[in-house]
Amino acid sequence: MDEAVAQYIERLVAYIDGFDDIQRFVAEAIRAVPRHLFIPEVALATPGDPEDTFVIDRVADPDTWWDTVYSQSPIVTQLDDGDTDIRARTGAYTSSSSAPSTVAHLLQILDPEPGDRVLEVGTGTGWTAALLAHLVGPHGSVTSIEIDEMVADQAAENLTSAGVRADVVVGDGAGGCSQRAPYDRVHVTCGIRSIPYAWVEQCRPGGVVVLPYCPGFGDDHVLRLVTLPDGTAIGRFPGHATYMMMRSQRPIPYVADDGSGQHHPTSVHPRTIGLAPAGADLAMAAITGLYSHISREENRFLTYVLNPADSGEWAVAVHQRGDLDHTVYQMGDRPLWEEVTDAYFRWVSWGEPGRDRFGMTVTPEGQYVWLDTPDHVVCGLSRG
Repeated sequence: MDEAVAQYIERLVAYIDGFDDIQRFVAEAIRAVPRHLFIPEVALATPGDPEDTFVIDRVADPDTWWDTVYSQSPIVTQLDDGDTDIRARTGAYTSSSSAPSTVAHLLQILDPEPGDRVLEVGTGTGWTAALLAHLVGPHGSVTSIEIDEMVADQAAENLTSAGVRADVVVGDGAGGCSQRAPYDRVHVTCGIRSIPYAWVEQCRPGGVVVLPYCPGFGDDHVLRLVTLPDGTAIGRFPGHATYMMMRSQRPIPYVADDGSGQHHPTSVHPRTIGLAPAGADLAMAAITGLYSHISREENRFLTYVLNPADSGEWAVAVHQRGDLDHTVYQMGDRPLWEEVTDAYFRWVSWGEPGRDRFGMTVTPEGQYVWLDTPDHVVCGLSRG
């Protein structure tokens, strides 16, 4: 290996080693599988706010390309499902190489063993599939399923060029890959709101499923599930993770304001809901089944609440700087703001439990969020 490349890799490994919960086996995998083998010559670096994004071009500016590839930055490789050129910089992020620290964190939680059979949902550039292949070794197997054929083809080419043995399958990852089951581990690299039961069904008893749980309300979460002999899975939320949503679970476009909404006052500051802790986010999402996000303007703070089942139902709570009172603008008949504030204060009445006190059970019928123990169900989501 070229000495300069080795130095870049060691810099990234040193950064990963700085995380207290990252064990050496993950760092060694990152050392063994160079990230640059899986990054296209032209891509979009997204180190922070959208305004900070910049295009990296290996030919035009190789120094910046190498520095960025071996930084902590996520690197977007596709916009708008491939409909927008990456150089445009603007559009929906639809495929990427995730931040190395996030990749390492989820692999640490997955904890694959040599010889394991692994299903990866969402191949992306192929880098994580290659890391998994290194971790399970020559006697294990990695099957990676990718819904986008062009992304899958490029990932397969990347893996072959890197000398990595991992099978890339084109298909909808929500259905898993039954012909290669059973699996010891399922590693999901896209945001999930409704857990597909196929992942549980295709795991051995004692198998582990790790995924970014993204209910659409404030913080997103890592979910680690263990499959049980009775065909269910149970687990907790050991941290934070935000990923692009699985295509079949993306939020629907909402009906624009047509002026038919109703204004009413609220005594609850919008930031109480919009900037709530992760435990409150989990509780509010589970109890209401709603989405929420915030917007900051020069003199206003806004918290939006949206009904994923009805694009015509949404509300926005507004704080105007200097005003003592706050207002809510409501579209549709469902009292969304009242529901989320009621859920928030239920969470407060429980003693403001943190994310680590919540868990989830997944069954053929649906998924159920619970507090402290599985028999203390907060709320459930049935399959349609």
